[in-house]
Amino acid sequence: MGNSALRAHVETAQKTGVFQLKDRGLTEFPSELQKLTSNLRTIDLSNNRIESLPPVIIGKFTLLKSLSLNNNKLTVLPGELCNLKKLETLSLNNNHLRELPSTFGQLSALKTLSLSGNQLRALPPQLCNLQHLDVVDLSKNQIRSIPDIVGELQVIELNLNQNQISQISVKISCCPRLKVLRLEENCLELSMLPQSILSDSQICLLAVEGNLFEIKKLRELEGYEKPQAAWIILFVNRICFPFWSTWRGSQPPRRSLHDVLHKHGNPYRTLIWNLLQSGQSKGSCCCQGSLQSTETEWK
Repeated sequence: MGNSALRAHVETAQKTGVFQLKDRGLTEFPSELQKLTSNLRTIDLSNNRIESLPPVIIGKFTLLKSLSLNNNKLTVLPGELCNLKKLETLSLNNNHLRELPSTFGQLSALKTLSLSGNQLRALPPQLCNLQHLDVVDLSKNQIRSIPDIVGELQVIELNLNQNQISQISVKISCCPRLKVLRLEENCLELSMLPQSILSDSQICLLAVEGNLFEIKKLRELEGYEKPQAAWIILFVNRICFPFWSTWRGSQPPRRSLHDVLHKHGNPYRTLIWNLLQSGQSKGSCCCQGSLQSTETEWK
C-alpha cells in the first residue's frame, strides 16, 4: 500500500476517530497510528497478514472502544494491550493464538470478545475477572474440557461450538448471567452433560447438536420438563425460512427468521427475547421445549 493512500486514511481517522484498513495485505501494525493514540475509538485491520502488535504503541490508545484484527497471523498478544481500559469489543477471530496475556483480566470495560478459529486449548481463566463481559466466542478452538472456574464467568452468551470438549464441570450451572450456551459439534456423551444445566441454571438456549448422543435423549434428563424451565434446544440444521408457522404470540414478529439470525448482530438474540416475551412457544421447526418465562429485561 502506498504512503499517500495510508496518509489519507490517517487523516480521515484523525477527523472521525475510526481507522479501517482491511484486505490490504499489511504485514505489520501501521506505525503511523501512533499519531492518533489520543483520539481513535475504533481500529479495524482485519483480513491482513499482521503477525504481531507493537507493545510500545498498542497500549496507548486510551479512548479505543473497538479493536478488530480478524483473519491475521497473530500468535501472541502483548501485555500492553490490557492497558486499554475503555475497550469494549475485541475481535481476534482466525488467528494463531494459543493463550491470552496473564493481565487480560484488566480489560475492565470489555463486553464482547471473539476468539473463534484460534488454537486455545483451555478456557482462559482471565475471563472470569471481566465483570462486564457479555458475549464470548471461543468456537473452533482446541478446548477439551470446561473446568470448575467456569462458574465464575459473568457472561450472558458463551459459544464453545466446534471444539473437542468431552467434559463440562457442573459449575457451569452457577454462572449468574449465562443465558445462551452453545456446545455444538464437540465430543460430549450425554452422561457428561450436567443435568443441572436444565434444572438449576439460568440458561434458556442450549445448542448441543453434533455431539455423541441423539438430541431426543435429552428428554430423559431430569429438568427437561421442569415447569419453571425457560430454555429451548436449538436444532440448527433444521431451521427453515421464513418464520415458523406455530408462533403463539399476540402478534407475529416484525422480522423474518433470516433477518433475526443474520442481519441483527448476535445470532438468535432477538429470536430468544421474542420467544421469552411470548410466554409459551412450542413445537416449532427450530425450537423445542417449555417456555414459561416472561423475562424481558434480557434483549
